[in-house]
Amino acid sequence: MNHTRGEKMFFGLNYIILFIIGLSCLLPIVHIFALSLSDKHALMSGMVSFWPVNFSLDGYRALFKESPIITDFKNSVIITVVGTCLNMVFTILAAYPLSKRYFIGRKFYSFAIIFTMLFSAGLIPTYLLVQKLGLLNSYGALWLPGLITVYNLLVLRSFFEGLPEELEESSRIDGCSEWRLIIQIVLPLSLPVLAALTLFYAVAHWNSFMNVLIFINDSSKLNLAVLVQQMIQNQSLMQELSNTQPEMAAMITPEGVKASGVVVMTLPMLIVYPFLQRFFVKGVMIGAVKG
Repeated sequence: MNHTRGEKMFFGLNYIILFIIGLSCLLPIVHIFALSLSDKHALMSGMVSFWPVNFSLDGYRALFKESPIITDFKNSVIITVVGTCLNMVFTILAAYPLSKRYFIGRKFYSFAIIFTMLFSAGLIPTYLLVQKLGLLNSYGALWLPGLITVYNLLVLRSFFEGLPEELEESSRIDGCSEWRLIIQIVLPLSLPVLAALTLFYAVAHWNSFMNVLIFINDSSKLNLAVLVQQMIQNQSLMQELSNTQPEMAAMITPEGVKASGVVVMTLPMLIVYPFLQRFFVKGVMIGAVKG
């Protein structure tokens, strides 16, 4: 297809703008990686830009030896894996019946669910509800209030509505039960959108910060996001190192330790994303277009 001169200029301008936006997202990550892998003198002199100077792993050594990062990493994994599984199970169980025209009360339930997108109870009523349910200082307080995200539910419902009705009819003729229809036919056909929603939920749980601060009081149950925030805000790790291991404290800087913590927190999502990328755009577009 031949493009006009105006279209070529338009596409070229779009490429330039997207390239600039991509660099603005990528360069800060590269800079943080470079900071985490540079030694104290390079950091203090401001020599580090986008490439490590005087390669050093002292920041990571201090982080893993003198902070509860391993425990908090395990907590983040538990919160993310269990929370994402619960989210997907209940989102599927809610979206599937709402996608069927013969489901009694479909319009009422759809309206009630969408209503929560526009009006929410707020922080204080949510806290009181979690307290009355006895979920304070437990991960249930992180999983239950956000068990289903309405946007993800609507995307999945739209995808289910776009599946051919002939599949369901032929399955029922062959004696297929409702559960078998969902597990063996509907879900395998829905892998792209399920992968996209899984990524949405997983990233939200991994980066969970405010809910952890509000509902979790036990320091042994905190996640990586809170640990990194505490390191950045009050520099408690540097103070502990100065008291217990002055030799190691003399080899690192607060900026290097902070950068190391940020890298440890962001790296798992950066590793997982490429495996789901091929499903990501396709899943969201299918769920957005159909229905």
